[in-house]
Amino acid sequence: MIAVKVTQNGITVNGHAGYAETGNDIVCAAVSALAQNLIQSIEALTQDRISYRIQEGHIGIQYKNLSEQGKLLVDSFFIGICAVANTYGENYVRVF
Repeated sequence: MIAVKVTQNGITVNGHAGYAETGNDIVCAAVSALAQNLIQSIEALTQDRISYRIQEGHIGIQYKNLSEQGKLLVDSFFIGICAVANTYGENYVRVF
């Protein structure tokens, strides 16, 4: 199961969905794509400073005082990740 925690100062994504075998897990791919797109979008489209760490089974993003554009991107991430969780269920993705 992937646990996604969104707070005022960051986002953590931990675990593996276990929906399918490694390399074929569309749930893991969707969550990873959303998180990595958020990182790249904040860096490319805003002046916000963030720090992040990407490891096997973990993505951590930290930020402070996001601009309105940065907040909008985080909100968009949240909408996308909730859609994945709603589509595939809490056995695979949980948002906290």
